[in-house]
Amino acid sequence: MCGIIGYIGNRDATPILIDGLKRLEYRGYDSAGIAVLDDGSISLQKEPGKLIELEKCLTRAPISGNLGIAHTRWATHGLPNKVNAHPHTDHSGRLALIHNGIIENYQAIKTRLQSSGYEFVTDTDTEALVNLISEFYDNGNSLEDAVRSALSQVEGTFGIVVISKDDPDKLIAARKGSPLVVGLGAGEFVVASDVSAIINHTKDVTYLDDNEIAVISRHGVKIKTIDNLEVDKKVEKISFDLDKIEKGGHEHFMLKEIMEQPQTIENAMRGRLLSDEGTVHLGGIEHESESLVYAPKILFSACGTSWHAALIGEYMLEELARTPVEVEYASEFRYRDPVIERGSVMFVISQSGETADTLAALREGKRKGAKALGICNVVGSTIARESDAGVYLHAGPEIGVASTKAFTSQVTVLSLISLLLARMRNMGASKGVEIVNEMKALPGKVQKILDHNDTIKEIAEAYCECQNFLYLGRGYNFPVALEGALKLKEISYIHAEGYPAAEMKHGPIALIDENMPVVFIATKDSTYDKITSNIEEVKARSGRIIAIATEGDEAIKSRADHVIYVPPTLDFLTPILSIVPLQLLAYHIAVMRGCDVDQPRNLAKSVTVE
Repeated sequence: MCGIIGYIGNRDATPILIDGLKRLEYRGYDSAGIAVLDDGSISLQKEPGKLIELEKCLTRAPISGNLGIAHTRWATHGLPNKVNAHPHTDHSGRLALIHNGIIENYQAIKTRLQSSGYEFVTDTDTEALVNLISEFYDNGNSLEDAVRSALSQVEGTFGIVVISKDDPDKLIAARKGSPLVVGLGAGEFVVASDVSAIINHTKDVTYLDDNEIAVISRHGVKIKTIDNLEVDKKVEKISFDLDKIEKGGHEHFMLKEIMEQPQTIENAMRGRLLSDEGTVHLGGIEHESESLVYAPKILFSACGTSWHAALIGEYMLEELARTPVEVEYASEFRYRDPVIERGSVMFVISQSGETADTLAALREGKRKGAKALGICNVVGSTIARESDAGVYLHAGPEIGVASTKAFTSQVTVLSLISLLLARMRNMGASKGVEIVNEMKALPGKVQKILDHNDTIKEIAEAYCECQNFLYLGRGYNFPVALEGALKLKEISYIHAEGYPAAEMKHGPIALIDENMPVVFIATKDSTYDKITSNIEEVKARSGRIIAIATEGDEAIKSRADHVIYVPPTLDFLTPILSIVPLQLLAYHIAVMRGCDVDQPRNLAKSVTVE
């Protein structure tokens, strides 16, 4: 959600902080601000809107200093305006704080502080927190102790960085439920909510865990628990380069990431396929193979696009490994007191590894006795650290808010897990070899689809003014319909819904007329005859039909207004191919409508609040 960056060192903090905010823009935000400490005073600038507005402000009224914090805000409490933008100062102007997360008991804190004479000027929960810290600070505590005491009274989630004009050589950072990472340089340190804001300065980082506080000075970093116990933290290396998060000549990050999918799918399989044995080697979960084999049930928990991938994983595991699977929205999982059988295995899926609801579901599953396994993309993320074991996607940084390459990598990893479990339980070697060979062919087949980008762009032009879309699929392609509809609504703001094709007759068919485009995922699989009947039903009601079909299917041309072909593959691998043209269709429609493709309104890349 919000982007956080702080700097302490010997260089001017302002350009470093602004550059860091630019690296964090992809997370989604509606205002930006900066506070820099110099000559015993805090200089503060903040503006609503995009970062360029803050840069204009700094051009008119420059600020500088060797210590500072900066923030991009995604509004939760209060309108996205200048007053509510971060950083926030306390009532006396001694402290400045940036915050990601939600303080659930802020109203009670605010009411008590107001009764003690503290004045408030914003609608935010963050102002209550900075004034709570101020109360302890005013009572003679050190900055570190004031932060620690205040956080002991806070309910909710936070990633914070605090500075004080009375302690000009120190940053205090703390986290609970909202990611923070400290970059370790030579005589300088950067703390941020994402390594993308750090990589330009150092590749040596330390990740804060929940309920930890980092005391950062020019001489080093000390990390303690909120209970004041010192923690010996591991220093890790950032594994990707700066050019990995640049656009690479493409107009948008989203297009770049769509076009990277032949490579990212191959990366998800690299070193994991055992061709001669027809099986898979997944080192991250190898020591949990017995748990998987004997699990009475496998649970998946995820949100958004990752939930759609989990649905495909359910179909895969039940068909190939013949094991019962249940898919849960992470946001609902912990609130409905789910029944988890002894020995069950729970996979949580998250691109960022920081999704608040998914992380909470992981913790709830562990509390109820499930073996918790993670599937995520970001090395060192909280889910990666808290899972009992897991599998990385190796998709590289995904900057576009609307997930594309992470989705196909998730489905690829789920196919690997399904094959592994099937071979351990019931599948013969010859079938396994067939699947491995087909999986190896996937990157080339995805590239073949991408080579028809111009054709898909032409189709997008015919439909970019439409206000509603319906996406229909069956079997493995039902979750693809959900994901295709989500991509369109996320970035183009067109209302779109995904349904199982057979459910069309139970309501959505009432919407169909000559103004309603209907996207059918109608590949040659076991449900093909049924879905062509559904196409005829839409055609009879003058619906405009876009069909995703298998190469060689000439008959479908007489039924559809437009056809986009994908290469043939095994049924359970079809989603990895059939989603790609839907990603491109959504992308081109959004661009034609003048939408901000990489940073859609109201959305954030990593949802770290409930």
